[in-house]
Amino acid sequence: MKKETRVTHPPEIALPDGNKPVVSPIYRSVKFTYPTIEGSLTAEAREHGFDYTRDSNPTTRQMELLVAELQDRDDAIAVSSGMASIWLALLGNLETGDRVVIFLESYRPNRVAVRRFLPKLGIAFTMLSVHDHAAIERAFAADDTKLLLFEAPTNPMLQVPDIETIVAMAKRHGVVTVLDNTFGGLHNHGQFEIDFFVHSLTKYAGGHGDVLGGAVIADKRRIKEIRPLAVNMGATMDPGVAYLVSRGLKTYYLRHRQHSANALAIAEFLSRQPEVEKVLYPGLPADPGHALAHKQMKDFGGVVTFDLKADQAKTWAFIDALRLFATTSSLGSTDSLVAPVKLYLGSDLSAEEQGRAGIKDSTVRLAVGVEHVEDLIADLTQALASTFR
Repeated sequence: MKKETRVTHPPEIALPDGNKPVVSPIYRSVKFTYPTIEGSLTAEAREHGFDYTRDSNPTTRQMELLVAELQDRDDAIAVSSGMASIWLALLGNLETGDRVVIFLESYRPNRVAVRRFLPKLGIAFTMLSVHDHAAIERAFAADDTKLLLFEAPTNPMLQVPDIETIVAMAKRHGVVTVLDNTFGGLHNHGQFEIDFFVHSLTKYAGGHGDVLGGAVIADKRRIKEIRPLAVNMGATMDPGVAYLVSRGLKTYYLRHRQHSANALAIAEFLSRQPEVEKVLYPGLPADPGHALAHKQMKDFGGVVTFDLKADQAKTWAFIDALRLFATTSSLGSTDSLVAPVKLYLGSDLSAEEQGRAGIKDSTVRLAVGVEHVEDLIADLTQALASTFR
């Protein structure tokens, strides 16, 4: 069955005989019961049955199996937010004395988790550039390096890592690979030997900006190993959220194609504007990461980042002048959003680190929605005119 069909015909979840929810579906019930205690202890009940929603829930389980299949894996754990999925992947694979490798170009909350909070648990980090393969190899060769946390493409500067090369280096040195694939999407990067995928289901999966959730996706063995931690830490996804994510996934491919088409058209438009210094979008043939992204991905997503020929005041004035792009730092929903990168996504970095990451006062990130692209371009046109006239 093609994946475009599978999202409308998801895997069926059949409750074992006699396993009934205390509260009717959507399975909002926290508790599930069997007619007898013996019935709850059978092999089928222990493997496929339900007892308490913090452990598992039929509505959530169906969504877990669907996102795992879309990512070309066979199991997943749903949690309450994208950052909860990051923390589950980290804590499920690390202990005191270990070291994490992360890239300078990473999502700000991921950097904060690794640089601010993991050291409190006795876990060290090395932060490198995603393009410095020699330094990455050296870091992987260190005895205490146990895990790599990275993104493809990176947020917000849309750098494209060479996944095949980086994962091969990690495999040589026994380093666990965790890919935050939120920007790439559930339909990208599954062909690589990545140990764990994490996603903010808040973004493209939910798709409408009205749910908060995350998932860790891997093979059954790896998920089985970290599931006890997920249950115990209590970052449980609400079944109502799981239902809304599942509903959003029915239009996932349609929406993602439109996000990508709109983003490419806007990137091409911005590239022609005299007020724009540089445009970053892997779908542009002139983008430094285009060839690699074209090899690794089926499409290029809905985020466009660019530098204006402006100072901070004029950059913020441009953002404030936009009428269809709401100023906020999320992405992947039907409506278009805009963020001042240095303020929203680079505030944890020093000035020197911001420079190395390419973040300027004039850097702007657009999370392009699914509105008619002519309206979005008209909005950008009027904001440029009103700011630079």
